[in-house]
Amino acid sequence: MANEFLVFDHVTKRFGALTAVNDVSFSVNKGEFFSLLGPSGCGKTTLLRMLGGFERPDSGRIYLNGKDITDDPPNMRRVHTVFQNYALFPTMTVWDNIAFSLRIAKKPKEEIEEDVDQILEMIRMTDHAWKYPSQLSGGQKQRVAIARALVDRPQVLLLDEPLAALDLKLRQHMLLELDAIHDQVGITFMYVTHDQGEAMSLSDRIAVMNGGKVEQLDKPTQIYEAPRSSFVAAFIGDTNFFDGEIVSTEGDYCTINVYGFAQISAYNDKKLSVGQKVHLSVRPEKIRVTLAPPPPEKGAGINVFQCTVSDIIYQGVYTKYWVKSSDRSISALRPHSRFLLDQESITWNDKAYCWWHPDDGYMVENFSEEDASLIHPSPPAQKPKGE
Repeated sequence: MANEFLVFDHVTKRFGALTAVNDVSFSVNKGEFFSLLGPSGCGKTTLLRMLGGFERPDSGRIYLNGKDITDDPPNMRRVHTVFQNYALFPTMTVWDNIAFSLRIAKKPKEEIEEDVDQILEMIRMTDHAWKYPSQLSGGQKQRVAIARALVDRPQVLLLDEPLAALDLKLRQHMLLELDAIHDQVGITFMYVTHDQGEAMSLSDRIAVMNGGKVEQLDKPTQIYEAPRSSFVAAFIGDTNFFDGEIVSTEGDYCTINVYGFAQISAYNDKKLSVGQKVHLSVRPEKIRVTLAPPPPEKGAGINVFQCTVSDIIYQGVYTKYWVKSSDRSISALRPHSRFLLDQESITWNDKAYCWWHPDDGYMVENFSEEDASLIHPSPPAQKPKGE
């Protein structure tokens, strides 16, 4: 444990009958950008508050750089928090807001001036040093809040939904800013969010939480491409689930008899045998929708099904389709890598083909129907154009 920088060791926190965090254990590396990701009420903010000293665990311990900090008050921890609402002092200038903690710590005037000027330059706010918060944009306020939290070099910076109050374009810009700031200061960042895109863009590793527990802790690519549970597969982006039973195996592949659908081929990554149940996840971007059938491939045969286009959502970068095959609804994405108006037009009620390679499915553990309805809703009811 002494070699780990930040450790949660069997931490549990209850609020009355509610268990917000349930026997959670994991470690964070020094200098890592680490995210806690999950839906509202999953326990991620409670973990952050326990690390900051604002809540105390009912059981378990928290260690920082080899020291047990579980019982330390917030002011005795070198852990600072950036909040969603910025929490800047409205009657202080940007410069004074950033210098506040250094003055409280009674640092020499020359050192304060050097540290504040240095971090103002890092966040590119030198020209705004003598403005007040009311004169700043949302993104500028967020940068000042981050600078104030970083100026005295904490061991860990906690960011609790820091971009939630910003509009889409500004959030995208601040993602780049946060990533650059982290690279420059080299401090451990712990980031709490319910936004999968934010976590995937910024993090070295992500802990996906559900019901007070960590469902999976891994690199973003592993979490997206190789989810360990159906909850993770459905919460991180969209996916299609196919339930069935293995009816044959051949080498690294198997044939699955899907309930209420048809037989499909899949890479047998779990090395399951004939007769075993399967819960398969296939991401929408892995599934292609075309008006003509795909050409045959050598080796493992691709899965090809005739379908009817039941819904279309155009989103600029890609178009999302819902198609029906054997009374089963499937979602698929079509990226617009070429000029869209030069591509074949697929529209409502078209008879088409949906197809994907067996390697593009991933076997996961099952989860409850209640979980499914919360994070993987049915396609929208939308009338075809012309009706």
